[in-house]
Amino acid sequence: MMTSAVADSPLVLDAEPTDLLDAITADPAAPLALGVTGPDGHGRTTYLQELAGRYARAGVTTRTEVPATDDACDPDAVLLIDDAHLLDDDRLRTLRRLVADRRHRIAVSYRPWPRPAALVELTDTLRREGRQLLLTPFTRARTAAYLAAVPRLGRRPELVDFVHTQTGGVPRHVGWLVDGLREHETAGVPTEPPRQALLHLGPDLEHLASDVRRLLIALAAGVPLPTEALRPLLNREPAGIDDLVAEARAAGLLSADGRPTPLVGRAVTALSPAADRTAVWHLLSELALSRGAPVLPLVRSLLAAGVAGDCPAATLEAAAEEALGGEPALAAELFAAAGAAGRPTGGRQAVAAALAGDLDLALRLADRLLTTATPAGRAEAALVAATALAHRGQTDRSVELYRWSGGASAHAFAVVGALATGRPSDHPEPTQDSPPTLPAGAARLMAAGVRESVHGTPSAALSTLVQAAALLEPDGRAVLLPDSPAALAALTAVHCGELDIAERVLDRALASGIGGPLLTGRHRLLRAWILMARGRIAAAGEQLAQATAGVGLESRDLLFAAGLTMGIARRASDLGALQRGWVPALEAVVRHPVDLFTLLPLGELAIAGARLGDLDRLQPYLRAAHELLGRLADPPLWRTPLHWSGLHAAILTDDPAAADQHVSALVAAAGHSRYAAVVAAAAECWLEVLRGTVDAVRVEAAARGLHDTGLCWDGARLAGQAAIRTADRRAMTALLDCARALQGRSAAEDRKPAAGAVSHRLSDREREVAELVVAGLTYREIGDRLFISAKTVEHHVARMRSRLNCANRTDLLALLRTILADPSYTTNGQPWPRRAAN
Repeated sequence: MMTSAVADSPLVLDAEPTDLLDAITADPAAPLALGVTGPDGHGRTTYLQELAGRYARAGVTTRTEVPATDDACDPDAVLLIDDAHLLDDDRLRTLRRLVADRRHRIAVSYRPWPRPAALVELTDTLRREGRQLLLTPFTRARTAAYLAAVPRLGRRPELVDFVHTQTGGVPRHVGWLVDGLREHETAGVPTEPPRQALLHLGPDLEHLASDVRRLLIALAAGVPLPTEALRPLLNREPAGIDDLVAEARAAGLLSADGRPTPLVGRAVTALSPAADRTAVWHLLSELALSRGAPVLPLVRSLLAAGVAGDCPAATLEAAAEEALGGEPALAAELFAAAGAAGRPTGGRQAVAAALAGDLDLALRLADRLLTTATPAGRAEAALVAATALAHRGQTDRSVELYRWSGGASAHAFAVVGALATGRPSDHPEPTQDSPPTLPAGAARLMAAGVRESVHGTPSAALSTLVQAAALLEPDGRAVLLPDSPAALAALTAVHCGELDIAERVLDRALASGIGGPLLTGRHRLLRAWILMARGRIAAAGEQLAQATAGVGLESRDLLFAAGLTMGIARRASDLGALQRGWVPALEAVVRHPVDLFTLLPLGELAIAGARLGDLDRLQPYLRAAHELLGRLADPPLWRTPLHWSGLHAAILTDDPAAADQHVSALVAAAGHSRYAAVVAAAAECWLEVLRGTVDAVRVEAAARGLHDTGLCWDGARLAGQAAIRTADRRAMTALLDCARALQGRSAAEDRKPAAGAVSHRLSDREREVAELVVAGLTYREIGDRLFISAKTVEHHVARMRSRLNCANRTDLLALLRTILADPSYTTNGQPWPRRAAN
């Protein structure tokens, strides 16, 4: 590879043309019969100029005009003829004779098309008597070499990629784009070429025949165009179309695959006469619609060029329908454009807006259509409004709209909503008025699954809901849902301890995009909840951040996000995060009325409220939750996790009577499922520990049972709490080892501290220091918070480590987290009193 300067632009050549230049420099008197070919813009003229420069430096004269006769050609001069394809037959034949004579040094450049007979004869003679060079587009390496020679641009790989992708390596286009970038230099890589680079292509486009320009307009739309589609567009037979393609390629405007590069495509779209563009796009869209071909690629190209307004309304509507499943926000935009062009697409726009998560727009459109649309349009608007209100917690109003809209799917969604609020009714299912599609089947299974979760068995409910989710996996992206069957299946699985099933059904829902962007956040939040339950706090935090990044959550998702935020902070013993998150969490509770599907975050917030000493503010909502369950005859599947959370809230508020009530409720439900039995046994064991009775074998069995049902963090905490309450050194060591194992730590990573139960009590000041140490603050930062010296902080830490008999800081932090998880366990703490006999 060689770089040399021609005018102000670098000439970047590959090996063969470089070797020829070097050979001429070494021996300028050597024979020369050379044909240089390639499309316009590939450097034919520049290469002949470089040849002229080499000969000039050697003192050799060059001529650039074809002599009138063979005898008029100077045998001592080098004849360099550019653009031979523009010469008439007489001059082409003169050149052929001069080459065949072998007495003259001749180099001729020409385009690969057109190919008149005289030019074919000349090129055949050049090939026979000498050599031919085909100038090709730059490889990426040659593009990089070109940029490296340009001041202020240099060798940035991302800029090289941009230039090479936009130009396809066509040397002239690379030069134009680089010039434009140099004049509008920015720190980053642009997203599109500067307009100056496009304007350079204007003269090339103006000189094209009208049919070639129409061909380029069609190809610039980015739509695959078979020959049968081009025939009516160009009014030519296939052979004539091939000629147009060859002409465009010879002009350097089409790449080898027959497509314009992004730079050429933008220039064609931006610079072609508006009348030509509109006529071609109208015809293209009509042809695509008549053939049933996709029109979204065409419309997407027009959007990118900023000229989608030229597109027919029917095409915009068809493109919107195509985009609905994968890009509902784009679909809403296209439906709006079709509506502005006179197409009645308000209902479909409302559906698209809802799928995209823009519930404000969806509700505005739906509310307007409820009073102005046709009966079918009003039914569709009612479905949109009902779905949006369900996501915003207005379940009663949502159920009312579903019932009003009619249809089997709407009836099923109304059943789900009524059960969620504890107000089921005996509304008869409407007669079948629509085909039994996959979404309709999924809706019926959703209703059956939720009904089974309330009145039947967990296994039947879970199986039915998983089947409903599976029905939507093939094509559920464009289905408008008040809640996804995958989310309901995951909730049911979490409530009965089947976390593996919950994870798998959520993973499939995320992969298949069930419910579109409207439900993506919900699926991710539930995925984060499972991670939190398993004790994988960091992973849960990452999933929570992904679910909430850059989006405004609706009230139901906001409540789950609040529950996750507080739950993660509680499990990390981060009192500061708990305090910061409490008021936003209360706001989330206020915004979303209590329903069956939000009992998990409500229970988690009850524990957080108890930890902060502010549980009273949640009591009205907890009472509403129990009243809801009472209206449904206290279904064990849904009440068990709420009572489990209530038990821990009671422990944190030091309320033995309330704890006994929750344990009694858990024991009463123990026969409902394996999960309920495990939780009931763990609850009884936990109260025994709090009352001073630590049966290490029973505690470990209960803790491992919790771990096996997915409550990994709770299982580790039970073992840890029992360890710090037993005076039996051997039992304490075994229980701490169990706690570590359930947290995923090995004995090799954490050495076991051994101490008596009394030594685990912390003074008030030690508790303050311990909380800040666990939060990760330095001694100096802790001292600033508590208005003591860093040395005093260090003294407190050393004394705790000594009394707790911790071999290292890792042991100390592990044990402090266990102790801090029970704020009632202080110097003055006493075992709970024994429960009074009935």
